Amino acid sequence: MQSECRMNNTNKGNQGEDLAVKFLEGKDYRILERNFRMRGGEVDIVARDHECLVFIEVKMRNSHEFGLPEEAITPQKIHLLKRTALFYGMKMKWGNRPYRIDAVTVDFTHPTFPPVVNHYKNITG
Repeated sequence: MQSECRMNNTNKGNQGEDLAVKFLEGKDYRILERNFRMRGGEVDIVARDHECLVFIEVKMRNSHEFGLPEEAITPQKIHLLKRTALFYGMKMKWGNRPYRIDAVTVDFTHPTFPPVVNHYKNITG
């Protein structure tokens, strides 16, 4: 029974990321990579927004029992995203060119409506 729940959560997570990708592509972002992992960090989506490399955290919710999706992006998570972004930039020899960290939230709490997708640019300030 537990594996069914995990599979459903994974499927919903993938559905949320797929919606985020479509949303970003609709804003002319070029998706470079999904689920980039390194020891101690992961970035859901790596994309280009013109000349800027963008690292995107995707958060989704089926209910607000544990808060809004954007509330799940903690200072610790931002720290890990920054570290992963720096590593990715070094790996890709990005140099001093611009990069930023964004978030896309997908809210499935209204089952009769399409999910609400929000894009937050430069969440590190």
